[in-house]
Amino acid sequence: MHIPEGGRIGIAGGGILGLAVGKALQEVVPDCPISLFEKEDDLAMHQTGRNSGVVHAGVYYQPGSLKARLCVEGVRLLLGFCDEKKIPYEVCGKLVVAVDEAELPTLRSLHDRAVTNGVPGARMVDPDEMRDIEPHVRGVAALYSPQTAIVDFGDVARGLAEELIQGGSSIRCGVEVVGIQRNGAGTVVKTTEGDERVDLLINCAGLHADRLAQRTGGQSDPRIVPFRGEYYSIVPARRSLVRGLIYPVPDPRYPFLGIHLTKRMNGEVLIGPNALLALAREGYNRRHVNPKDVLDLVSYGGFRKFARQHWRVGVAELRRSFSKRRFIDDAARYVPDLKPEDVIRGPSGVRAQALDPDGSLVDDFRIEVKGAVVHVRNAPSPAATSSLAIGRHVVQSLDIVPRTPGTHSHLE
Repeated sequence: MHIPEGGRIGIAGGGILGLAVGKALQEVVPDCPISLFEKEDDLAMHQTGRNSGVVHAGVYYQPGSLKARLCVEGVRLLLGFCDEKKIPYEVCGKLVVAVDEAELPTLRSLHDRAVTNGVPGARMVDPDEMRDIEPHVRGVAALYSPQTAIVDFGDVARGLAEELIQGGSSIRCGVEVVGIQRNGAGTVVKTTEGDERVDLLINCAGLHADRLAQRTGGQSDPRIVPFRGEYYSIVPARRSLVRGLIYPVPDPRYPFLGIHLTKRMNGEVLIGPNALLALAREGYNRRHVNPKDVLDLVSYGGFRKFARQHWRVGVAELRRSFSKRRFIDDAARYVPDLKPEDVIRGPSGVRAQALDPDGSLVDDFRIEVKGAVVHVRNAPSPAATSSLAIGRHVVQSLDIVPRTPGTHSHLE
């Protein structure tokens, strides 16, 4: 792809992905003005700023998938960026715990995936070594990933924004992309502050990525289905129950990782998240219902198929959401010293999970290139970990020709 002299690039979405794509573009065409539009008054207000802060090592993902490849590469790039910008992080390690013999086949399968994906130091451990790593954990075996880390992804987003601004890019918070028109001269981005013509547009709108894609003639599927993840927080006096990250063996039918315990950079320890269908794209609490979002959801055939297949799981998630004891009992399966009185209500987030027309949850990252417009259609966890690698992947998929003679791509 050739961006003409005087051309411009637009990015919709000021989360970590939009910022990371901007960084990758700035490396390839450093003299090309980039405008990043974010509808909120600040960056990283949704998935980036509301996740648990885990830098995933690549344990879970199907070998050869984009998630597997870009997660492992993304860890290297992310921690390198943190070192460069002096953003604090901690390599605290993670245990994935099998509580009984029935979970061992899935755990061994995860170990095989981790080894195939090149996760450094990943190994199976017995109950004695488990307790050496996490004294309060109980189970029959665990997968240990010693290089899994934590970071504040909001800090990373701010570091990326600083780099973009220093490189001459424009970050425009409080400006929403409300429409897009394609014409022979390029793409006209319609915003709440007027129109702007761009030669390349990257859609990193997260919870609204499918709607923005449809406005540019992109495919109507997959659709975004919002799943709210709720957390509890362990009270300070009981945080010693957890040293690092403790996860259950996940249900292989779903792209969610189950109720886990997560140490954070601020010293907090979270329990969660669950995966409850939200009734608004930005539905961070039970009271938030958006009629348009609900109508879009129930009118989508893919969702109706999904609901018919998995309604029992949905009912169980709803019960757990309303019962503190049910919620904490899930984590107490592998940390039995944890009690309901040890926790208080914590934060919540919404996962932008894509759903295909056949009712299946999209498991891999999905990126659609349509001429001079790129749509990041599905980028839930581990997208924050993988963000810098995703940025490079998006730019490489466009095969951008450096515009200024003698300028070479940093991606080569």
